[in-house]
Amino acid sequence: MLTPIRKKIDALDERLLELLNQRADLVHEVGEVKRRNGGAIFAPDREETLLRSLEKRNAKLGGRLPGSAVRAIYREIMSASYQLEKGLVIAYFGPAGTYTHEAARNKFGASVEYSAQANITEVFAAVARGTADYGVVPIENSTEGAVTHTLDEFMSSDLKICSEILLKVEQNLLARCPRSEICKIYSHPQSLGQCRRWLQTNFPTAEVLVASSNTRAAQHAAEEPNTAAIAGKLAAELYKLDILEASIQDSAFNTTRFLVIGPQLCPASGHDKTSLLFSVPAEKSGTLFSALEPLQQLGISMSKIESRPSKRKAWEYFFFVDIEGHAQDTRVAEALAEMEKRCTWLKILGSYPKTTA
Repeated sequence: MLTPIRKKIDALDERLLELLNQRADLVHEVGEVKRRNGGAIFAPDREETLLRSLEKRNAKLGGRLPGSAVRAIYREIMSASYQLEKGLVIAYFGPAGTYTHEAARNKFGASVEYSAQANITEVFAAVARGTADYGVVPIENSTEGAVTHTLDEFMSSDLKICSEILLKVEQNLLARCPRSEICKIYSHPQSLGQCRRWLQTNFPTAEVLVASSNTRAAQHAAEEPNTAAIAGKLAAELYKLDILEASIQDSAFNTTRFLVIGPQLCPASGHDKTSLLFSVPAEKSGTLFSALEPLQQLGISMSKIESRPSKRKAWEYFFFVDIEGHAQDTRVAEALAEMEKRCTWLKILGSYPKTTA
C-alpha cells in the first residue's frame, strides 16, 4: 500500500533536487554579476518581495503547506544561496544560544557563518571593521521596551539598518534538579522583567540573580547545585537542562524586535519603514512638536518614538523614531527635508522592509 506512494515521493524528491541545483547555478551567475558590479549579496528588499510573492502563489494554489512553512523552506534555500554567492558572516550579541542567535538563524538560515560577540558594541564594531558582513542586535521588547544600549550605539555609528526581525519569545524554567530543590534562579534582566509576576507567585523566596545573558544563566544552572535558569529552548538543548516549565512569561504576546545592521542603505521594496535619529533645541518650547509636524502635514504615520540623553550636554535628548515608507519615497523625502530644517541634527538610520513574522 505504502510502496507506490513512497516511489512517487522519491521521484518528486529527485526532481526537486534537479530544480534546486538548476536554481543554484543561476544563483552562482547572480553572484558573479554582483561581484563585478560591487553589489551587496544580502538584498532585503528582493528577499522580502520574493517571500511575499511565494506565500501568495502558494495560497492561490490551495496547497497544504501553510505560508509560514513556505517561508521557512525558502529561508534555508536562500541561506544556501548566500554561501554560493559569498560566504556571509553574521555577527550577533552572543554567546551561542541567546534569543539574538535564534533571531539571526531565523533570518539568515543555517548555512551562513555566525560570529558571537561579547556585547552590542562589539557587534557594531565587527561590521564596521568588515570582519562580519552584517550584525543582528535587539532593539525593543513588547513587554520591557527599548534596548537602550542599541539606541546609544546608533548615535555614533555610520552603519545602517537594512532589515528587522520579529521573534516571539518564550521563557522557560531550566534546571538539572527537581523544582522543589531550586534555591537560585539566574537570567538576563530583560527575561527577569518578562517573568516578574510568575517568579513572585512561584518562587517568592528564591534568590533571583542577574546574568549577562540567558546562555550564561543556563551555564550557571548546569554548573551550580540547586540552581535554575530562565532561558530559551536552544539554551536547554546546548547545556543539557530539563525544561521544568515552559512559556512562563507574564504576557502571552511577548515579542522582541531585532535589527540587521550593515554598511549600505536598502533599496525600496514598496512595503517599508524608515528609522531616524534626531535632536532639537532643548532651550525652546514646542521644538519636538515642530520637528514632527511635517509628518502629520504629509500624512506619514509614526509607529515609534523613544528618547535618550545625548550624553553631550545636560537635558539634551536624541529621539529615535520609526515612520512608514522609504526615505526615497517622494512624500517621505519631502518630510525629512523639512524636519532637517527644524532639527539641530537629523540622521537617517535606514529604510528597510516591514515584517510581520
